[in-house]
Amino acid sequence: MPPEVDRSEGDINLGARRVTWQDQHLDAATRALLAEDARWFLHQSMSTPCLNALAGAQGSWLTDLSGRRILDFHGNSLHQIGYGHPKVVAAIQETLATLPFSPRRYANRPAVELARRLCEAAPMPEARLLFAPGGTAAIGMALKLARLATGRFKTLSMWDAFHGASLDAISLGGEAVFRRGIGPLLPGAEHVPPHDPGHCVFGCGGRCALRCVDYIDYCLGKEGDVAAVIVETVRCTDVQVPPVDYYQRLRRICDRHGALLILDEIPIALGRTGHLYAVERYGIEPDMIVIGKGLGGGALPLAALIARAGLNVGQDISLGHYTHEKNPLACAAGLATLDVIAEENLLERSQTLGAAALAQLRAATAELPAVIEVRGAGLLLGIELNDADLAEAVLYRCLSEGLSFKVGQGKVLVLAPPLNVDAADLDWALACMVAALRAESLA
Repeated sequence: MPPEVDRSEGDINLGARRVTWQDQHLDAATRALLAEDARWFLHQSMSTPCLNALAGAQGSWLTDLSGRRILDFHGNSLHQIGYGHPKVVAAIQETLATLPFSPRRYANRPAVELARRLCEAAPMPEARLLFAPGGTAAIGMALKLARLATGRFKTLSMWDAFHGASLDAISLGGEAVFRRGIGPLLPGAEHVPPHDPGHCVFGCGGRCALRCVDYIDYCLGKEGDVAAVIVETVRCTDVQVPPVDYYQRLRRICDRHGALLILDEIPIALGRTGHLYAVERYGIEPDMIVIGKGLGGGALPLAALIARAGLNVGQDISLGHYTHEKNPLACAAGLATLDVIAEENLLERSQTLGAAALAQLRAATAELPAVIEVRGAGLLLGIELNDADLAEAVLYRCLSEGLSFKVGQGKVLVLAPPLNVDAADLDWALACMVAALRAESLA
């Protein structure tokens, strides 16, 4: 692997294994389409050139051009209710026939109703929100609102975090593959180590003493004028699940220093961790929550910035003002998504299936020395390995068997199935993963 290739993510589009996998699995028609794709799109890490080409997506499954079915436990974190759910499709079709677009100066019922339901369910009383056409844009609105509300511009966020790919979002984020070589980022964007017991830089040892939270307290005190602390409630890229005390203490620290607490739940809200909002497991009230990805029902781009009532202070500026911020099609898909989550009991299902899958993976991998830890929250599961090359080998072996998933932080196998995945498909996926781990560990 060339030294310039970043291994912080597993789905890199460089390297010998990808070429070998494509040689073994792609037909002529697929190769032709991939060549066209590579011809017309700018190339970028983890995207173009692409691995394969799709002809269909339904439920938990993808179908490639050659007709191979792929169980999708990746989904770019937006398929909480799977692909093409009938309720989402019907909602989009009905709205498309009557109200395909709503100019900004007009209200529309799907947007108002979705806003009401999300705010009423939020863990902040009398919450309000703004929609945006994507999570990155919603993060930008949160930054603007924090500056406006506090009169400060500095932020404190975490190394290894991901908050989006725009210039302001990568200033907050901490992944080198997005920041390297870009030049000056937002002034005042400070970073601290994340909660990561397996790689603790504070010497907590085997028992987490939350010294990372104490360091946030120290930094906020030294800076004195930080507008907001921005953190992923549960870090999706490698499944870091802080204990309850982490957020209880962080909330008190932010209050003491006058900093807002902004939680990024773009990939994990809407049931991924077993709660509509992941922060519910921690029993605190954040100042803002940013959600997205699955909000569009696995079909349309939609995100939201949800804020406590006291932050309704932006009447004189445009925090977002995006053309599609109240898109009736996307909002109709969002309403259908909430209906599916409620009617199919997907929050409870995420907790139940996730707990069983976590126990199963821990038992099945306990004797594998390459497995450092298995962790999870709801149907977000992570298997941390001791070697990035092994993680990549497991990925391509599973892709050959028809299972797709994400590799995060170089060596964490991340499984994020739809919350309504068939139980038999979930069992097969776990067996496929364990078999690949055993085979590649002994290779």
